[in-house]
Amino acid sequence: MPDLVALGRTAMDTLDADQLDALALRAAAGDRDALEDLLAAIQPRVRRICGRMLLHPQDAEEATQDALLLVATKIGTFAGRSRFTTWLHAVASNSARSTYRSLKRRASEVAVDELPVHADPRTTSVIAGSRLDLLEALEVLAASSPDLVEPLVLRDIQELDYNEIARLLDTPLGTIKSRIHHARQAIRPLLRVQD
Repeated sequence: MPDLVALGRTAMDTLDADQLDALALRAAAGDRDALEDLLAAIQPRVRRICGRMLLHPQDAEEATQDALLLVATKIGTFAGRSRFTTWLHAVASNSARSTYRSLKRRASEVAVDELPVHADPRTTSVIAGSRLDLLEALEVLAASSPDLVEPLVLRDIQELDYNEIARLLDTPLGTIKSRIHHARQAIRPLLRVQD
């Protein structure tokens, strides 16, 4: 594998899945240089994943930083059973959902006399079917059926294929398809426009 520092930033953005897998395995084995190169290489990808779920760039950046920190601290758990990018999608998606929950919690903790005149668009949806409505529907689903959320996010938001999701979650393919189907049925009524 070429020295990523010598290649420069744009080359790091173009590493293929095999190169990322090799770099991740080296980092998982304790190679600090590999971990630094890996974090630099994946940052743009993580930002895109978080940006798909969070409307504001600052929120996506917060989720990105949290996801990168999780990768750095949990890389030892990556065993190479699935593609690193598949594992990364799950980490980044969960980080974005966690950031959204944190935004909601912070908004609800503000004292009434400190409330802004206008609603915060990061936690208030004005258009049915927006990412905020989906995130809220995912929170409702997580409360009743937490095992349905991650497969749905990986398929419908992160656009991973069913086989990748099954490998990542170490769950039979038929079970993954069933969970995604049930999750879609459960959140569909939550996303309908109310008259």
